[in-house]
Amino acid sequence: MQQNEYLELGLINTLRVDRHTPHGIFLMATDGNDVLLPQAYVEDYMIEDSLLDVFLYTDSEDRLIATTKKPLAMLDQFGLFEVVDVAPFGAFVNWGLLKDLLVPNMFQKEPFQIGDKRFLKVVYDEKTHRLVGTEKLGDFFDKRPKSLTPNKEVDILIISKTPLGFKCIVEEKYEGLIYHSEIFENINLGDKKTAFVKTIRKDGNIDLSLRKQGSTKTGGSSEKVLKLLNDNGGIMPYNYKSDASLIKDIFGISKKDFKKSLTTLVNSQKIEVKDSGIYIKEI
Repeated sequence: MQQNEYLELGLINTLRVDRHTPHGIFLMATDGNDVLLPQAYVEDYMIEDSLLDVFLYTDSEDRLIATTKKPLAMLDQFGLFEVVDVAPFGAFVNWGLLKDLLVPNMFQKEPFQIGDKRFLKVVYDEKTHRLVGTEKLGDFFDKRPKSLTPNKEVDILIISKTPLGFKCIVEEKYEGLIYHSEIFENINLGDKKTAFVKTIRKDGNIDLSLRKQGSTKTGGSSEKVLKLLNDNGGIMPYNYKSDASLIKDIFGISKKDFKKSLTTLVNSQKIEVKDSGIYIKEI
């Protein structure tokens, strides 16, 4: 571990234990500035001159304070937060620390209500000099995707559901969308997944797919169909004519892949397909 040169709000800091007091221990950066770690977080191993990793934020009186707890999201990070209180000037969300995170009214898209779960970014508010949450993420996305090309594999984070599909954060800095027609599995807000770039639009937004283009994954789909058949006693009431939305819900694949899988399994003499359903073939 290397000691921080200076105190950094909203981040994990590595600081030297300088001195013990009745209120806690003071931790110091190499520039001589220090911060209090309250007594509630002090443990026996925290001896003078040892290095300690702590998160820095501000307390209820806006004083810089240290904690050994790690928040749900740090400065410039995204997270799914639950609203725990609402006030005339904003709302408070639980981010895993003693003091809740404020989301000012001006940083909300729609009024927050207790119990809501909102996807937010933790940012530094220049006016109040403290950490706050914001739901208005558009300004933080890079609109000039670099090194991204069709079919490139990317890491995504699901942030919201729209009539078109699910909005995502791509590689922690771009905005993307997976259309509902591209989804054949359960997706929830906050999920982290691997996806593939379909197209990059003129506005800088990225259309995504959970499958690599040109890869039908028929083999994997066939195995999924066969496994579900085995799990259901070797009989399921579906066939080539079954409704596409039903196939998506039951098997988690498209109607096109379902039909290909049935044909593959029939040709390999593993199943029979009748008007009444799919049957595992007796060997």
